[in-house]
Amino acid sequence: MKQKSEMKNGSRTYHDQIKHLIQIGVALSGEKNINRLLEIIVDESRKLTNADAGTLYIMSDDETKLQFAIVQNNSLNIRMGGTGGVITWPDVNLINKDGRVNKANVSAYVAISGKTINIADVYDVQGFNFEGTKQFDKKTGYRSKSMLVSPLRNYENDIIGVLQLLNALDPITGEVINFSPESQEIILFLASQAAVALSNSHLIHDLESLFELFIKTIATTIDEKSPYTSGHISRVAELTVTIADKINETQQGCFAAVIFSDDQMRELRMAAWLHDVGKITTPEYVIDKKTKLQTVHDRIHEVKTRLKLIKKDYLPATKSANKDLRADKTTRSADAEIKALDKEYQFLMEVNKGEEFLSDENIARIKKIAQRELCVDGKIRPLLSEEEVYNLCVRRGTLNEEELNLIHNHALVTHKILAGLPFPKKLRHVADYAVAHHENIDGSGYPFGLKGDEIPLQSRIIALADVFEALTADRPYRKGKTLSEALRIMELMVKDKHIDQDLFEFFIKEKIYTDYAKREMMPQQVDI
Repeated sequence: MKQKSEMKNGSRTYHDQIKHLIQIGVALSGEKNINRLLEIIVDESRKLTNADAGTLYIMSDDETKLQFAIVQNNSLNIRMGGTGGVITWPDVNLINKDGRVNKANVSAYVAISGKTINIADVYDVQGFNFEGTKQFDKKTGYRSKSMLVSPLRNYENDIIGVLQLLNALDPITGEVINFSPESQEIILFLASQAAVALSNSHLIHDLESLFELFIKTIATTIDEKSPYTSGHISRVAELTVTIADKINETQQGCFAAVIFSDDQMRELRMAAWLHDVGKITTPEYVIDKKTKLQTVHDRIHEVKTRLKLIKKDYLPATKSANKDLRADKTTRSADAEIKALDKEYQFLMEVNKGEEFLSDENIARIKKIAQRELCVDGKIRPLLSEEEVYNLCVRRGTLNEEELNLIHNHALVTHKILAGLPFPKKLRHVADYAVAHHENIDGSGYPFGLKGDEIPLQSRIIALADVFEALTADRPYRKGKTLSEALRIMELMVKDKHIDQDLFEFFIKEKIYTDYAKREMMPQQVDI
């Protein structure tokens, strides 16, 4: 009867251990935080073997060292590594200075050989050097004794770490005992599970890092298409994240209840990095168009040459190349006419820069100047061609309507590129957030004419960052605005319902622009 009772109790214990191992496997496979995953490995290993202490080493990338990841000692109340902070202890070298394999250190030996080592007493063992352990004991008053050291192998059978357990405790007396063969089998099984979970976690982390780095590389490449937009995307992405971080921190106002999770922050960051990916198809001559008449070169110089030809008609007859035209000129004196031509050139040169808004009066003046005639190769032609007049009459900036459409088209191209990518579920809104950063609150934006709450908050954040960066950075046709000028323009854009009012007010109230201005703007621009 007694034997049957012991078997029953033993069977129940074994069943509980199996159940616990299954639970551990589920926990390991479901843990996303690598630091917490490392802690779970050591915590559960100690529970299953009733070990007082445990250390987890991770193989270095170059496979020459073991790096401390987790150090735990219940008796000494030590918890280091993982979520408990960085461990500053030196790494364990797998190769000695003389080039020989380090077989004296038990953890290094296990990492090299792949064998599991079970030691009854580290003070009474041959073949391994435990001077470091003894020094630790002397310093802390601890007594290290039994030790179980096992390798962690990934799915490719590579050793990625070492698990070291110290001082198995009798569950009844609390005395230090040897690690049993059963404990050794359990740890081998758990180490295998842990290695797979750790490898998967590292693989996911590495893929995510590679993905983000690839995105940043693409964005940087697009930025570098033009010296004027170099750094634009990275600055917008950084400012976008700063605004989102501030929203997460605030506990008052309209954003008090808004909290972006880590995944949502990653999604927003990627969207900000990709918001201009469509510009990969935008011609450089449009992005770099510094003046209204610029193509391969600035054609304002050709206009100057033509005006010089006209001016020759007002010079003395002996120097004139077009005597037959002189009779058709106005009755004004030659000097006055030459001065008028000089003024007209200065006017056209300023208009060509595109720095100021062009009024109806100035457009009429351009068209009148264009009607001046000159003789080239015996043929009479107007001073300006229809195409030159069209470009000079652009009211704001340097781009004509067709070129603006090319610029605006980058948003649609962005949508086409990103919508076709199989983003994982937690990043499924990247395309939506990126493409909508040119939508306006009143519905007048592009590419889809979204308005109000139809525009995601994340897109509105990117839009605010994009506008602020664009206003304060140099562009082909103008220098960057001062801080006060930029904020005043943005205030007008709020009134015109182009950018989000709540976000702009939050941007001002929290002075989010301050650090950005110090870091990215010229000192003379920072006038607030």
